Amino acid sequence: MAKTVLTPQSEDFPRWYQDIVAKAELADNGPVRGTMVIRPYGYAIWERMQADMDRRIKEAGARNAYFPLFIPESYLSREAEHVEGFSPELAVVTHAGGKELEEKVVVRPTSETVIGECMAKWTQSYRDLPLLLNQWANVVRWELRPRIFLRTSEFLWQEGHTAHATEEDARLYAKRIHEEVYAPFMREMLAMPVVLGRKTKRERFAGATNTLALEGMMRDGKALQMGTSHELGQNFAKAFDITYLSEQGRQETCWTTSWGSSTRMLGGLIMGHGDDHGLRVPPRLAPVQALVMVVKDGEGVVEAARQVVADLLARGVRAELDARVDTPFGRRAVDAELKGIPLRVEVGPRDLAEGSVTVARRIAGGKSSVPLGGVVDTVTAALDEDHDALYAAALAHRDTNTAAVSTLEEAAEAARTGWATIPWSTLGEEGESLLAESAVTVRCLTMPDGTVPTSESDAGVLAVVGRAY
Repeated sequence: MAKTVLTPQSEDFPRWYQDIVAKAELADNGPVRGTMVIRPYGYAIWERMQADMDRRIKEAGARNAYFPLFIPESYLSREAEHVEGFSPELAVVTHAGGKELEEKVVVRPTSETVIGECMAKWTQSYRDLPLLLNQWANVVRWELRPRIFLRTSEFLWQEGHTAHATEEDARLYAKRIHEEVYAPFMREMLAMPVVLGRKTKRERFAGATNTLALEGMMRDGKALQMGTSHELGQNFAKAFDITYLSEQGRQETCWTTSWGSSTRMLGGLIMGHGDDHGLRVPPRLAPVQALVMVVKDGEGVVEAARQVVADLLARGVRAELDARVDTPFGRRAVDAELKGIPLRVEVGPRDLAEGSVTVARRIAGGKSSVPLGGVVDTVTAALDEDHDALYAAALAHRDTNTAAVSTLEEAAEAARTGWATIPWSTLGEEGESLLAESAVTVRCLTMPDGTVPTSESDAGVLAVVGRAY
């Protein structure tokens, strides 16, 4: 592969990450500290994430709506644990229209409270339930140590909010989002293996009775929480009087859930798959799956390249033409590698004279000469192979860097470079607190077979322990 100008991962992983974000033209820092500008290429990747996630959410029965950016401060204070959990991160508006506001307004950090107010209006009878809502929006959480895509003061996400007649129905829906929406999305679109589990009381979402999480391992061995689904019990329903008239004619309190995934997944994509040459974008996710490049101008070369693009598009491949022969080919090839475009089809006078083109693979590596008539079949087969290969490599990396341990000391040592699994009965809340003093956290609780425990006290529960972003 061509040499790039990235800091090697082994030398300085945070610097490598910053290099990727800048040089692959994903994002830039905004004018206000902690904010980000998502550049067109980064946003194109996000749009594909958003579209596929949106489809899955709708298949689970939720419908999209939109709720206000500004929330009365009094709304947040109704659920004490919730406001306490978010208070350090709140951005508060005190003046507007040249006047001091009678009531302060919070820029939404999340929407449980404002949506709870609406749910109370919209839920009258058991016939109105379940109420399944989702919104795509921006939120603001004032970050002290921002990092683009991972922790920014403003970010994009989807947040789902639902109300149910029974605790069991709410629990099953939170589980459905966790296991049937988020998990397959991570596997099938991001090519990322994730551990599914439940959070400990210490790590649970503020105001939730249970938090289900998906944890991915990054190339440096740290964990990244890729999405969460929360059972909120009746905490918010009682605070906002979300009630319904039951079939038996009794006034009952609803059970609610919330769940979300965000532009943090872009950070996971970078750190989960990237290498010293740049991004490696999973083929199913890539905005451009095949870049057809004119190596050097010559008789019929541009026309042949255009035809290859047309043939690929006709087969459903997202293909683009790069005919910028006034820019050195080597520079263009390095740029394509930086951006993680899965395949390059290189068309030059010499190859064309022999009736062939060169196919370069970003994920599998290497180049091969392919007859012009067989390029479409070669590209489509490679895209499927490379998506599976990327997932397999990420899974192997996680398994290699996860140690099964039996003591607190072993868990702390394993967390220096990766993850540890330790029986929760051995670690417990005391051990969790001791690990936290060294910035090592219990990422989630899971069962040995990868299923999610119904409670912390289930026999055989394992704690997945590691450092995290």
